[in-house]
Amino acid sequence: MPIAQGVLSSPQANATFAEKGTMRFGIGIALGGAVGAIALACSGPATRGAPAPLLAAASLTVPDIARLPDDEAGRLVRRGRDLVAHTADRIGPGTARAYSGNGLDCQSCHIEAGTRAFALPLVAAYADYPQYRARSGRVETIADRVNGCMMRSLNGRPLPVDGPEMTAIVAYLRFLSSAGASSFGRGTGQIAELSRPADPQRGSGIYARVCAACHGVDGAGQKSDEGKGYAVPPLWGRDSFNDGAGMARLIQAANFIHAQMPPGGPGLAGEDAWDVAAYVEAHPRPHKADLDADYPDRRTKPVDAPYGPYPDGFDARQHRFGPFAPIRQGHDGKGM
Repeated sequence: MPIAQGVLSSPQANATFAEKGTMRFGIGIALGGAVGAIALACSGPATRGAPAPLLAAASLTVPDIARLPDDEAGRLVRRGRDLVAHTADRIGPGTARAYSGNGLDCQSCHIEAGTRAFALPLVAAYADYPQYRARSGRVETIADRVNGCMMRSLNGRPLPVDGPEMTAIVAYLRFLSSAGASSFGRGTGQIAELSRPADPQRGSGIYARVCAACHGVDGAGQKSDEGKGYAVPPLWGRDSFNDGAGMARLIQAANFIHAQMPPGGPGLAGEDAWDVAAYVEAHPRPHKADLDADYPDRRTKPVDAPYGPYPDGFDARQHRFGPFAPIRQGHDGKGM
C-alpha cells in the first residue's frame, strides 16, 4: 500500500480504504510504486477511454523546493528528494549503502518524486502519521511506513530510523506537507470494478500492443544509460517489487494504470486497465517472507490481497483477479 493515504482510526476503516487503492505504480505501472512511477510507459493502439475529468486536469498544491534556503535544513530536504527520485543510484544494489534490493526508485511508483496528482503522491502524507495500519495491526510512524516500502516495493531491508537516509526522506515528506493537507489528487482514483474476473490472457494482447515497446515483451523495462536504475521500470521479475507490495494487488495496479498510462493519455479504458493489470500480476516476482503475519485481524485484509491466509471460503485466484463484489458480500453476510 502507498504511503499517501488518509488517517484511519480502526482496522475496519483501514481495510475499506485499502480496497479503494491508493499507491504510484509508475506502471509506467508508474510504487512505489513502492509505493513510485513504475511508469507502465506504453505506446501503440489500444481501446482508449477519456480519463476522468479530475485525472485529466488535476494538480496538487506542492511547495516550491527551489525557494528553500541553501542552509542545513534546506539541503536536508533536497537530499531527501534526491533519495526519492534516485533511490537505485543512492542506496540500491552495488552502492556503498545498499538498502534497496532492486533497481527501482521511490518515484517508480510515486511519480515526479511524489508530486503528481493521482500518481500516489506523497504530498501531505507526513500529516497522516502516526496512523493505525491493518497490515501490521499497530500504529505506525512515518519512518515505519517508509521502511514498509523499502522492504516491499524496493524488495530490500529497513533503513536505520535515525540514519542519514531516513532523516532526509522524512524531512522531504515533512516539507511536502508544509502547504497544508488536502485529499484532492491523492491515491490513484477509482474505476468501476468488473463483474467478471480480470483476464490475463486478454491483457496480454493489450500489453503487447500498448506497453511492450517501453516495458519490454519480457516486462524487464529499460535500464538507465546513466546510473544503476531504470529509465522504464520492470513490471515483473527479480528487479521488480515483491509480492508483498501494494502494487502487487490488482485493485492498486488497475487504478494506477487507468490514471497514468500510457503517458500523455488518453488512458486505457477501464476494462483494458483491469486486464493489463491482471497480465502483469500473473507473472513471477520476488517473494517476501512471512506474509502470513500480515493483517493479524484477517477481517481487515483487502479483498485483492494476492496471498493468504484468507478469512473466507473464496479461493486464491478470485482474491487475485476478482470479481471482488461476491467476496465483499460474503464478508458482509458474516459480519466481517
